[in-house]
Amino acid sequence: MSLHPTDSLPPAAHRFPALLRACHPEPAVAVTVFVTALALAAGRGAAGSAAVAAAVLAGQLSVGWCNDAVDARRDTACGRRDKPVATGELPPRTAAAAAWTALALCVPLSLLSGPAAAVAHLGGMVTAGWTYNLVLKRTVLSPLPYAVGFGSLPAFVTLGLPSPSWPAWWAVAAGALLGVGAHVVNVLPDIEDDLAAGVRGLPQRLGRGTCRWLAPLVLVTAVGVLVTGPPGEAGVLDWVPAAAAGAVAVAGTAVPADVRSRWPFRAAIVVAGIAVTQLLLRGSDMA
Repeated sequence: MSLHPTDSLPPAAHRFPALLRACHPEPAVAVTVFVTALALAAGRGAAGSAAVAAAVLAGQLSVGWCNDAVDARRDTACGRRDKPVATGELPPRTAAAAAWTALALCVPLSLLSGPAAAVAHLGGMVTAGWTYNLVLKRTVLSPLPYAVGFGSLPAFVTLGLPSPSWPAWWAVAAGALLGVGAHVVNVLPDIEDDLAAGVRGLPQRLGRGTCRWLAPLVLVTAVGVLVTGPPGEAGVLDWVPAAAAGAVAVAGTAVPADVRSRWPFRAAIVVAGIAVTQLLLRGSDMA
């Protein structure tokens, strides 16, 4: 009798791949990379930017695992095969324990950037993410945590500089708009399942048809703020990426209204990447 190579592994080792899939890896990695790039552009240096990356990743992991733990019953009822908790691969208690562990680690990691920056991150992005999962996801205020969370990320970066300062208004406004746009496109594939489960956030109330076009409008507005907000006159290098962002945003949401797709969310990540590129070009002006 032969054993499969993984049969002798402890239960925790079997659950590790499921934990990775349950943390919402795409947005977790994307947000971490984007904010780390912002930190480098703003002058946080290698060590400071590494501290930012560690704190943001821990916060994003905590929010992702919290989301799957809270939504376990709904995801199971909807037959979500992409959610390890819904398929039974990962017990909800394990996801919840991972969320609390990541949250606990996020506190000291955020404090590496200083107390003011830590308050901005923990009181902004992390608190907003947990508030969305636990309270506001089913309400008309569902975009608010995204606006607050993403709008606070520039403050986490600039308040951790050697000479701490509040970020420029256009950096905060663009972050908030990008967060709202990401919320709309993230909900888009699951609107019918959400409504059936009683989840009536603002995008669900607006409906798929409206959200398909609201998302690119919000995202392109964010890029527009980054083009026109910083000091100085916008040049060709600013407007060309803005046009590209518009094309990507529209293409990502142009799938037929009755087709489920993750492409709108991936398009939002691309547009956010273009926005971060804009910030990198004006990084020294953000503080």
